Amino acid sequence: MQYVTLGKTGIKVSGLCLGALPMGPSQKNMSPEDGAKVVKRALELGIDFIDTAQGYRTYGHIRPAVEETGIRPVIATKSPAATYEDMDAAVKEALSALNVDVIDIFFLHAARGGMEVFEKRAEAHRCLLEYKAKGVIRAVGISTHNAKVAAAAAKREDIDVVFPIINKKGRGIQEGTREDMEQAIRDCYGAEKGVMLMKLLGGGSMADEFEEAMEYGRKLADGKAAIVLGMVSPEEVDMNVAWFEGKDLAAHKEKVKVQPKEFFMLSGMCIKCGKCMEMCHNNAIAMEETGARIIKENCLTCGYCVDACPQFIIRMV
Repeated sequence: MQYVTLGKTGIKVSGLCLGALPMGPSQKNMSPEDGAKVVKRALELGIDFIDTAQGYRTYGHIRPAVEETGIRPVIATKSPAATYEDMDAAVKEALSALNVDVIDIFFLHAARGGMEVFEKRAEAHRCLLEYKAKGVIRAVGISTHNAKVAAAAAKREDIDVVFPIINKKGRGIQEGTREDMEQAIRDCYGAEKGVMLMKLLGGGSMADEFEEAMEYGRKLADGKAAIVLGMVSPEEVDMNVAWFEGKDLAAHKEKVKVQPKEFFMLSGMCIKCGKCMEMCHNNAIAMEETGARIIKENCLTCGYCVDACPQFIIRMV
């Protein structure tokens, strides 16, 4: 396993990071026991970096694996909280649920946010910075799909780590092109920010182009950034580690049958509240006379809309 240091944070991590989003209820809805098996396998193979979030609801998948193996990975989490009080609660929730005294990286979860995010989340950001000053958080960051926000974060002294969306097709990037986001990432390197790359497979839409998509990410990471991949089985962990170590994937591909993710809405039950549209950060939901409709070509299959729907009519297949 290769390791990278995240900018000037001093935090050294495996270049491959386990993304915990797809284990949670918005996607695979794995039990904590099954999720822990995936995390345990990753830790045993040298992946010592895990990305999660308050909204993923996967703290319970991570904690038992850490306790069973005795391996304490670097943990990054995030919250969409906008107020000081809500972010304070989010930090305390993470510390308690993960049974740790320190959170390594805590992000403002701002996938949908534009340049106004720094102002709108100012109090939540202040809360994180205060926890950092106390030593409870090691680094403060922002996760974003917005090229302008990523570029602005490179210039801010109060942001240690930037977590942007990027992939070879530029899927999901807001307020900019793939080239704009690439430049923002290079700006972050130049400013000695830690960088983590998300959605190199476009939320699973490029799973059949795995090696090409991942090689694009490896080149962009350039030994400076960690690559975050969602994983939902020990076999998937094995394959991803094998790719990262430059091994042949033929045997692994026979064991890992990649099924493209797709979300659908149960017809006739939508109350047209629009909450799914508000949550979607890639304009992948349209409201029609009969109700909400998923625009498949825009969907990043993150599943955030699943939790937003009060009628529970959005499902993953």
